[in-house]
Amino acid sequence: MKRSNDGRKTSAQKTPKPSGKANQSSTAAPRSTSFVSRSAVEALHRESLAEHGGLDGIRDEGLLESALARCVNRAAYEPDSTIAQLAAALAFGLAKNHPFNDGNKRIALIASFLFVELNGFRVIATESDAYDTIYALAAGEIDESRLSEWFEQNMRRKRR
Repeated sequence: MKRSNDGRKTSAQKTPKPSGKANQSSTAAPRSTSFVSRSAVEALHRESLAEHGGLDGIRDEGLLESALARCVNRAAYEPDSTIAQLAAALAFGLAKNHPFNDGNKRIALIASFLFVELNGFRVIATESDAYDTIYALAAGEIDESRLSEWFEQNMRRKRR
């Protein structure tokens, strides 16, 4: 795992999955899960703002760290979590914590979809459905569990 001079993780990070009873779900997390790094999230956020507009900057460093850690902590403390559950944890943290000045729903969508891709799946939902789902999450109309179900229904394993 690479770290920058200030100790932050700097690239897609992997954590080994503890051995034990494997999750039998079609979206079971692999033994080694790849996570989206903070630097990647920040770069994608800036790119999204450049394309779609919005106020740049991080509103709260702690809330950003907390949002990114939700996914990693769930994988560590709930090792039978699926990729869908981990993607939902990441999206939920970014959408609900509001760590950026603007574009929190967009980055929740982008980062969670990237997480899914890094772990061997692709999201097959329509753009409209994905948009509606993230807005429902941000508005409190669906919770993390329901978002996990949405990912489960809208993910497919990538062909090699």
